[in-house]
Amino acid sequence: MMQHKEFIIPFSGLKQGKHEFEYTIENKFFESFEYDEFNGANIKLDVTLNKMSTMMELEMKARGTVNVNCDLTSEPYDQKIKADLELVIKFGDEYNNDNDEILIIPHGEYQINIAQYVYEMLVLSVPLKKVHPGVLDGSLKSEVLDKLEELQPKDTKENKEDIDPRWDALKKLLTDK
Repeated sequence: MMQHKEFIIPFSGLKQGKHEFEYTIENKFFESFEYDEFNGANIKLDVTLNKMSTMMELEMKARGTVNVNCDLTSEPYDQKIKADLELVIKFGDEYNNDNDEILIIPHGEYQINIAQYVYEMLVLSVPLKKVHPGVLDGSLKSEVLDKLEELQPKDTKENKEDIDPRWDALKKLLTDK
């Protein structure tokens, strides 16, 4: 994995108060983590670091699109993503990132690398089931969709006539409540 030097924020030289950082994230960022689920990425990340005397607050907001393959048709499409992450950074005896919202770094540290937090935030912002918008509104024409339609079970009267009449007596028990 790469160091991601551009995501290292040296906070020791910063004055107290809010400091803004902007990043543009492309697919090579995800490839450096050996994550290959995205075909492409164009994400704008805004980071605000609020430095205080005893701790820091880090606020990250990401907006953009990632190009992914549809789970139903394997057609690529641009999925919009929106992600926010707030992190409190405190100083302690040793490094501890067990809590999702609080990061404890050693007293002698002078910088923080936010690349891992950015990566996790963006990957988790993509929906688990990725469906092409054309599938939802019916505008996508695909061989896969045609084959799924062809193989879909048919609800015909023949199937209803083949039902064993003994089941009708059991269905009455459900309606007699």
